Amino acid sequence: MSDKLLCEVFKSSRKDEMYLYVDKRKGLKLVPEALLVTFGKPVAVFTMILTADKKLARVNVDDVIAAIDEQGFYLQMPPAKEDYLLDVHRAQLNARDAAQ
Repeated sequence: MSDKLLCEVFKSSRKDEMYLYVDKRKGLKLVPEALLVTFGKPVAVFTMILTADKKLARVNVDDVIAAIDEQGFYLQMPPAKEDYLLDVHRAQLNARDAAQ
């Protein structure tokens, strides 16, 4: 496993909060065609250097680097709907409490 990786992140044109991480030097050529069909047109979001001490919002950086090294990409799925709905509910409660 590399200790540093130049990574490009793409968002899905079909599914909110679905992201594809790839080695910038190799691009999307190692991503299976079937995945790209499901993913939709990849929209470049940003490029970053991944290192073991880098913090990512929803995924473990070691898992991302390992997946890119082993299979050429890492697919970040959207959060579970239950978690999302719970966050929406909490936000509504907080807004109601703030208004009172």
